[in-house]
Amino acid sequence: MSKVSKMFKGSSSSSKSKHRAGPSAQEAIHKLRETEEMLTKKQEYLEKKIEQEIATAKRHGTKNKRAALQALKRKKRFEQQLTQIDGTLSTIEFQREALENANTNTEVLKTMGFAAKAIKGVHQNMDLDKIDSLMQDITEQQEVAQEICDAISRPFGEEFDEDELLAELEELQQEELEESMRNMGRLPSVPSTALPSRPSQRAHSKKRVEDDADMERLASWAS
Repeated sequence: MSKVSKMFKGSSSSSKSKHRAGPSAQEAIHKLRETEEMLTKKQEYLEKKIEQEIATAKRHGTKNKRAALQALKRKKRFEQQLTQIDGTLSTIEFQREALENANTNTEVLKTMGFAAKAIKGVHQNMDLDKIDSLMQDITEQQEVAQEICDAISRPFGEEFDEDELLAELEELQQEELEESMRNMGRLPSVPSTALPSRPSQRAHSKKRVEDDADMERLASWAS
């Protein structure tokens, strides 16, 4: 087989394999967007043509009925093409959105698979027995640290029995209560100074007799 035949055969086989593989999602999305742009421009063109035909029909009116009818017929054809393009655009937009969603899902799945492989690689370097041993060591060290804190915070000096101190406090309170009761029951002291004595009945009678004698002498003098 000649080199030329081999070259053509190779190019043919490569083109067949490429045809079987099909375009990538990005290529297909790009083609659909180009088609959308082309159809959108065609829509704008048809809309302008429809406006022109309407203006032509209005201009001729009844003066040139045949020209006016031809303009309206062309307008109808343009409207039919515009309706077809609208349907085609809807189909292409739906296909492009579905392809974009599928491409996004594919990229997400690739990323998730990549992350899963990374997690698996990290876990392969971990030994559960070593992790358990490490956690036990951490727990023991935490307990030791707590014991050290308790020892450091413990007060120095003599330690007293709290029950004995409470009993002593209760006795002091009882003594204070009894002292208060005694002070409340004690009578006030009698004054030491003597009260002024009331005049006796005898002295009062004597004074009365003297007054009567004086009155009698005064009466005899007046008569």
